[in-house]
This record gives sequence, structure tokens and C-alpha cells, in this order.
Amino acid sequence: MEETQVKKMKLSNEGVDNEEYPIKEVEMTVPKTDDPTMPVLTFRMWLLGITSCVLLSFVNQFFWYRTEPLTISSTAVQIAVVPIGHLMAKTITKRVFFEGTRWAFTLNPGPFNIKEHVLITIFANAGAGTVYATHILSAVKLYYKRPLDFFPALLIMATTQMLGFGWAGIFRNHLVDSAEMWWPGSLVQVSLFRALHEKEARSKGGTTRIQFFLIALVCSFAYYIFPGYLFQMLTSFSWICWLAPKSILVQQLGSGMHGLGIGAIGFDWTTISSYLGSPLASPWFATANIAVGFVLVMYLMTPLTYWYNVYNAKNFPIFSSDLFTHNGTNYNTSAVIGAHFQLDYPAYNQYGKLHLSTFFAMTYGLGFAALGSIFVHVSLFHSREVLNGFREVLCGQAKKSDVHTRLMKKYKQVPMWWFLVVLVINMALIIFVCEHYLETFQLPWWGALIAFFIAFIFTLPIGIIVATTNQQPGLNIITEYVWGYVFPGRPVANMLFKVFGYISMTQALSFVYDFKLGHYMKIPPRAMFMAQMLGTFIAIIIYTITAWWLMDTVPNLCDTSLLPHNSPWKCPQDRVFYAASVIWGLIAPKRIFGPLGVYNNVNWFFLGGALAPILAWLVQKIFPKQKWISHIHMPVLLSATAMMPPATSVNYTSWLILAFLSGYVVYRRWPHLWQRYNYVLSGGLDAGTAFIAVLLFLSIQSNRISVDWWGNNVDGCPLASCPTAKGVLAEGCPAIS
Repeated sequence: MEETQVKKMKLSNEGVDNEEYPIKEVEMTVPKTDDPTMPVLTFRMWLLGITSCVLLSFVNQFFWYRTEPLTISSTAVQIAVVPIGHLMAKTITKRVFFEGTRWAFTLNPGPFNIKEHVLITIFANAGAGTVYATHILSAVKLYYKRPLDFFPALLIMATTQMLGFGWAGIFRNHLVDSAEMWWPGSLVQVSLFRALHEKEARSKGGTTRIQFFLIALVCSFAYYIFPGYLFQMLTSFSWICWLAPKSILVQQLGSGMHGLGIGAIGFDWTTISSYLGSPLASPWFATANIAVGFVLVMYLMTPLTYWYNVYNAKNFPIFSSDLFTHNGTNYNTSAVIGAHFQLDYPAYNQYGKLHLSTFFAMTYGLGFAALGSIFVHVSLFHSREVLNGFREVLCGQAKKSDVHTRLMKKYKQVPMWWFLVVLVINMALIIFVCEHYLETFQLPWWGALIAFFIAFIFTLPIGIIVATTNQQPGLNIITEYVWGYVFPGRPVANMLFKVFGYISMTQALSFVYDFKLGHYMKIPPRAMFMAQMLGTFIAIIIYTITAWWLMDTVPNLCDTSLLPHNSPWKCPQDRVFYAASVIWGLIAPKRIFGPLGVYNNVNWFFLGGALAPILAWLVQKIFPKQKWISHIHMPVLLSATAMMPPATSVNYTSWLILAFLSGYVVYRRWPHLWQRYNYVLSGGLDAGTAFIAVLLFLSIQSNRISVDWWGNNVDGCPLASCPTAKGVLAEGCPAIS
């Protein structure tokens, strides 16, 4: 036994390279070793991986529609399968079937190893997120109440997810093999894998990483029963509202869910990590940019535009994603939809223009600014990387490899034609859907081609930003804006164009993230490709079936006008998506942000966003010795609040506090502790919260057993959503005289 372990140790250190990695966080986290003899495509990997994918897909789609949506990350599976894998290694027969033939195989090739574990997690990742195209199904069936058949819905779900494989394959060399593209979020899982598999000696008075992980898991598991069930006010602890319970102004200032969130904080990991990801995985410079952007929007732009009544802001709540008429009542979209599911222009002119809360309008303005800044920022700071990336795609130019890339060269690579076949098949299916179901989806085939072009152009520059900052500026606004002008009055066409142009890029970056994780963990690329393809296909089927089942079985799903006040099925994310389809698709930008709309001046944000990186670049040139200036990242700063709404101020304030403590205080003062425990803590909090959240729902909340007391009054700021203009009345709000 000892000889075998020594042999394994020699193999795992074969070809060790002492070259220092250019990114310090990677140097501190990722081992520079590999054991190419480890079995990967084992029976237990397939069984546990597929099972994990099915379970996570079902659970995450089930929670998608809930008032407080919860995404169960693959970290929960990453932990749960460890004892099962070891148990299977001990109990399953080691018999070799068809021994002596070319078809010989065994169900148990030896101890459960880290590479099997990584591939199981890749399967789980396929079901750990959500399928964005589900929003289309919800909008058509639940909000617009239009007929939609299962088969075309399944095709939309499948092609949306699989199209990203093509873009990922085209740009994988630059976004994966390049040392500068380090993907900070992947280091959480790398650290956790090492903690779960590497034997570690405990120093005197210290704690091993696996022990620390288990402590974090148990503590988060035990604690979440309070914010998740018994004391839900901890989700958004808005104490300033208590100072003046009858003052709209004070509650607008203090509400963490419906206002500016001054002093609001969430003592709940789901509040902290639900929209911006784990704060423990954010590099400090990215955190600082997000903090500046958030402060400028929430504490400068929003109060000034509201209290100076810009665009009649006081007729509406200070923070809302709802759609309004000019007098503050909710906009009835069915009154302006014609017989062919298009905008009825005479009815629209009679009913009146659509209005937004000023905060909602300003977030779109910031989206314009972020788009303008992406082009200029990438041109100024990353033009070499972008040009090299496209040169690699077009000319096959090789790039300088780092230690991890050299270790990966031992394995057979995935040929480019595999990705291109997937890309072409999905493009053909999308064009078929557009033509055959044109009446339902409204998008002509040539519109799909324009969406493909946008995704191709943006995948590389957006990928560079994500790979270096862990933050992703979205393309949703530019896709909505472009198609809203090209093909106005058709909401479903706009939704599809956005999904094919924006989400295929997002999905591509998700695949690239997995490729980078496999790159760090030295997983054979072809095994990675198979796991990603099969996992994605299985997840699509489960997501679609689950969504269809819920839409058919939950009464009044997503309809806030018919659901009770405390209903868990209010669908905040789908509501924002539906509102966007009305703004950009049905009414269209010409009648909102164009010459026929209320918010024409918001277009100036494009120019401001384009100028912002130039100013940052000039200041950097003028003061070259001030190193902090080089960390000003305008696309991240301007898109800091891109998740608002549905994210609220308390999600940001809580996230920023923890990100500051981790990425600045601990990283700089106690780097050895940060290196040892930071990412492990993130994984433990994820896993513990996920386990108890599912358990609470299945055992208590699904049976509608609740605790009715003041501590479960989430936020506790009911007046924060009230308008403040004279003569504008809203339910539950005092009259303003």
C-alpha cells in the first residue's frame, strides 16, 4: 500500500514546474502537479454526475418562481457526493468484465479520486443555474396568456443553451489557456476540491481546511433556520425604518428592499450571494469599482432624480420595476395589444404613454453607459488581447503557454470541428423554429442571424472582463435596443432576439468557466466536453418539464393581482423580464427612449459611458505612479447595479461589507489565513445554506406552516413603496396633501 502511494506521489509530481504564476491568487490556490493515471470516466462518475444533474435541475427550476428565489449551487453536490463516492469505492465489485478482451472494464477502478469528483461537479453545474429562456415560456403563458406548445418551447430551451458551445469552442484557447484569464470564481471550487481530497496535517492549535469547511457548513446549516424561517427580518434588517414608522421619507431612506437601504444589512447568506455571487471570490479592485458604482447610483443619482421630480418621479415608488401610467396606476398592457399579438397603435395613443419609476429608467441609462464604456475600455486596455484572440481564431496563431497549459498538453484536445458541428446544428434548428413557428415567436430567420453576429462579436471582450474581474456586464440591453428599433411592436420576437444574442454568449462563458476549472484540475478535455454536453442536454429536459408542470399546477402562478400577499409564487425575476419585453418589444424604444417617448434624454448615457474610460486612461497616464488609478474599471463600475431590479439595495450593502473584509482586510493583513480558508469558507456557507433551505421547504414551508410575529415582517418598511406626489393615491399609503 505504501509503495502504491509513493508511486502515485511521484506520478502526481511528474513534470512539476517551479515557474511562478503571474496571478497571485492562482499561485496560492492551484497546484502545479498532475497525475494522468487517475481514472476519470468511471461508473460512479456517470451515476453520481447524472443523478446530481437531474436533482439540481429540478430543485433550481422549482425555486425559480418563488418570491425569494434560491439557486442551489453545485457546491452542495460537490460535498454530498464525497461520502457516497468513497462508499461506492469500498462496496462495488472490483471484478473485471470481459477480461482479456478489448472491451474489458470494471465498475470499480480503485479509490474515489479528485478528477472523478470534478466531472461530477461539471454535471451538477449544468443543473446549478437556470435556463434563461424559461422567462420566455413564463412571459408568453403566464403574463401575456398566449398559447404555447411544449415541443417548440423545448426547442427554444435547448438551442439557447447549446448554441453557447460554439462560441465557447471558438474562443476557448484565449479565454482558458491564457494565464491572464484566471476566472476568480473557479478558485472557490479548486480550493474546495483540494480541501476534500488532500490529506493535510493539522498544525498545533490550527484547523485543517476540511475541518474548517465542515465547521462552516454546520454553522450555516444551523443558522439559516432563523433568516429562512423563524426570524425572517434578518434577511433585510432595515433598522432606520423603526425611527419613524409613519414617515415615507425615512422608510424610503432605510428600506433595504424597496428604498435606498441606508444602514440596511442582511444577516443571511442568500441575501448576500444571491445576485452578485460569492463576495469571497471577488478581487478587491472589482469590489471597489462595484462599491463606487453602487454609491453613485443609490446615494447620489436616485435621490437627486427622485426629490427633484425628474420625469415625474414622485408619482411612482422610489424603487420599483413595475410599469405605470402617468398618474401612477399600473399599466394595463392588454389594453394596447392587438389581435395579432402586436402593438395596437391607435389603442396605445388613446391609453397613453408608458412610464417607469425613475430608478428603473436610470438603471437602463446606466446600462447604456456600460455598453458605451465596454467598447472604449476594451479598445484602450485590452485591444492586444482581443486582437490576439481573434487572430488565434482566424489564423490559428499559437500563444505562449503557462505551467498549467503545458501540463494539459499531455491529453488529447477537443478538435475545433466538434464545436463547429454543435454550432451549425443549433443555428439550423433556430432558423427552423423561427420559420416554422413564426406566428408564435415572431422572429424572422434573418433576425436570428443578426443575434448570432452580436453574440460572436461580444463573447471575447465580455469574456476578458469576466475572466479578470468575476463580474459580467450584460448584453441584454443592446440586444433589446437593436431589435426594438428594427422590429418594433412584437414582444416575443424581442425576447427571442435577446436570448439568442445575449444568453448564448452568457452560456458560452459558463462553459468556458467550466473549461478553466477543468484546466486547473487537469481534467482530460474530451471528458470535459462529454460531461458538459450530456449534462446540459439532461438539464434542459428536466428544466422544461418542471417549468411546464408548475405552470399547469400552481394556481395563478406569477399573477400578483390574484395571489395572496404572503404567496411564495410571485416570480420577481420573471416579472422584470416581462416588463422588459413590454418596454423593448411591445411598446419599443422609439416610444420610450426615442423621439416619441418620455425618456429620450436617457440616451446621453451612451456618450457619458464612452467618455468615462477615456478619462480614466488619461488620469492613469498623467499620474503613472498612482497604482490605484489603474484599477479603475469603468465597465464594472457603470454596470455595478445591472442586477437591480430584481436585486435590491440590501443585497449590495451586505455583499460589499463581506467582500471588503475578505478581499481587503484579511487578504492584506493575514494572507496565510486567506489562502488557507477563504474559498473553503465560501463553499461551506453555500453548501450549508443550500441543504437547510431545501429541508425547510420540503418539511415545513411546503405545508404552509408559518410563524406569524413581527420578526417575520421582512424589511419592515411598508411605506417605502408609496408615491409622494400630491393627489396620487396607492393602496396602503397615506394621502399627500
